[in-house]
Amino acid sequence: MTVGETAVAAQRAHLLPWVKPYYGEPIELSEGQGVWLRDRQGREYLDFFAGILTTSVGHCHSDVVSAVEAQARRLGHTSTLYVTEQQVEAAVQLARLSPGNLRRSAFTNSGTEAVETAVTAACMHTGRSEVIALRYGYSGRSALTANLTGHGHWRPLPTQTVGVKHARAPYVYRSPLGDGATEQEQTDFFIDDLVEVIETTTNGRPAALLAETILGVAGNVVPPTGYLNRAAEVIRSYGGLFISDEVQTGFGRTGELWFGIEHEDVVPDIMVMAKGIANGFPVAATITTDEIAESWTSPSISTFGGNPVCMAAAVATMTVMEEENVPARCAERGEQVRHALDALCDQFEWIGDVRGRGLMQAMELVEDAKTKEPSPRRAHAVMEAAKDEGLLVGLGGRYSHVVRTGPSMLITAEEVDDALARLARACRKADGPIKTAAACV
Repeated sequence: MTVGETAVAAQRAHLLPWVKPYYGEPIELSEGQGVWLRDRQGREYLDFFAGILTTSVGHCHSDVVSAVEAQARRLGHTSTLYVTEQQVEAAVQLARLSPGNLRRSAFTNSGTEAVETAVTAACMHTGRSEVIALRYGYSGRSALTANLTGHGHWRPLPTQTVGVKHARAPYVYRSPLGDGATEQEQTDFFIDDLVEVIETTTNGRPAALLAETILGVAGNVVPPTGYLNRAAEVIRSYGGLFISDEVQTGFGRTGELWFGIEHEDVVPDIMVMAKGIANGFPVAATITTDEIAESWTSPSISTFGGNPVCMAAAVATMTVMEEENVPARCAERGEQVRHALDALCDQFEWIGDVRGRGLMQAMELVEDAKTKEPSPRRAHAVMEAAKDEGLLVGLGGRYSHVVRTGPSMLITAEEVDDALARLARACRKADGPIKTAAACV
């Protein structure tokens, strides 16, 4: 930076425009510990979004920091051309936590790469090239994953990838069936759409269905009970594979179980993870069965995938998760969050829906409860008010009208109470007429 130039001004001048921070006046963070962050001016914030559900065991967890420091002193980089103890240990640990016979992993650097790896593996195993994704789903920023993504504003270029088709997302709050339909009727409706998409927009021989177990960028959309189980049955009935996207939902985040798909008692053919696996270090994983893994016979490489320092972070993070039994913690703290959000929904008519599972909860904000018109202006106002209260939350939804929460899975009951009190004050501040929408994104 030049003399006198602020970091915010320097970012605007030197980074691409899509590297765009939250808020009208962005926060320049400088340090963190647990669920607490401090900005350059010394102001403290309670982080209730964890860097998009990524600092899974809290900022600068001592066990993770120690493991990274020790590994950095021994060996910093090798590439996947060599065997390292850290990468193998992470793979063994991941296989132990994963459901069923998923035991063969590949480590990369981001969820984008994990999805790319999974789709390539599915196509190679089946000998097919068409893939079904869900509308409202988010898969990444590469050419392939941007085309798999079902949000128009996250797709910078026209469709480039042949063979990607989108089924209707199991979004009950905005289902055409309306609020009067039963959960079974909703499930039947969305499954019928999936079948129709396969039979009318593909050649009938899809390679895979890729589905988030909770659609995070969509605003923490939870499929109706039975949808994922039946969706897996449908894609397999056409000879395809079921890919479970656990980038946000993995490692106990949804409560009680280690992965979101386990709530439906389904063992996927391939599973992808990232974000919380290494508490903020750039690690992603794709895990599958021996049979599918052995179908990949062509050479490949990830220069930074399996980096020893990042693998040390992943091993330490997963160890802390097991020791702390984060699935149980997320279930308990998730109930605490849900109770408070439901109370806010009863208090403010512009909160149209509260949904989520475990420590992945959200509020969808609307202009009118009957029409369900999305209200990004209200969501932005809540975001800015929460910032003023020293609370960091996130946005989601097609119109950035969903307020999302997803803190460290080690957050305490007292810290949750503190966060929810701040959020309640933010909602009260954001209540009433809004003159202009704040620039949160």
